[in-house]
Amino acid sequence: MTQPLDIQAIAFDLDGTLVDSVPGLTLATQQMLAQLSLPSVTKEQVKIWVGNGIDMLIKRALAAVNGSDAPFELAKEAFNRYYDDAIEEGTQLFPNVLTTLDKLQQYHYPMALVTNKPKQFLPALLKSLKLESYFSLVLGGGDVIKLKPHPAPLYQVMATFGLFHDQLLFVGDSKNDISAAKNAQCLTVGLTYGYNYGESITTSNPDYVFDHFEDLLTILPSPKAEARK
Repeated sequence: MTQPLDIQAIAFDLDGTLVDSVPGLTLATQQMLAQLSLPSVTKEQVKIWVGNGIDMLIKRALAAVNGSDAPFELAKEAFNRYYDDAIEEGTQLFPNVLTTLDKLQQYHYPMALVTNKPKQFLPALLKSLKLESYFSLVLGGGDVIKLKPHPAPLYQVMATFGLFHDQLLFVGDSKNDISAAKNAQCLTVGLTYGYNYGESITTSNPDYVFDHFEDLLTILPSPKAEARK
């Protein structure tokens, strides 16, 4: 890509991009299955099920243990109860996330969070991770009519921030993230360390591929502060 970038704002995925949420999701899934008297699953299984929202994670877990006949609503009620207890302890920031977000905030980039995680889990989680002050817009499952890979959440980000599609950079770790951004005609960063159903993020052809979160700073030099005030 040779043309100068005109990035005016940045949107981020959450699970697999900013945070490692698999431990908490695994614990809640295992507890849910135990309550339903179904066989358990492993952390490695849960990791490849993450990315399409909690409902799909539950459905994949039930199908994996031949428990698809179990009432979904009963399973979801159990999962939500257990995840509410496990989410904070079972979610950790990836390395250099806070320092990088600090730098981007100093650069005066407006930032949004766009996740398929249900919105009811987000306020307490973001507060516990000290992330809440970075994002002027937070969109979770239930805040928009469609989840990623549909572009609807990114359209909402662009409308809120008053941007053209080529002024928004979306940073994610899965093909759902890259597809959502491409469908919205936004620039994309794919991170290699996250969750992508066991596939390499390069197969989704993001505009940039980085191994470390702080590598974002290599394509986002400090803009003139006055230009963003």
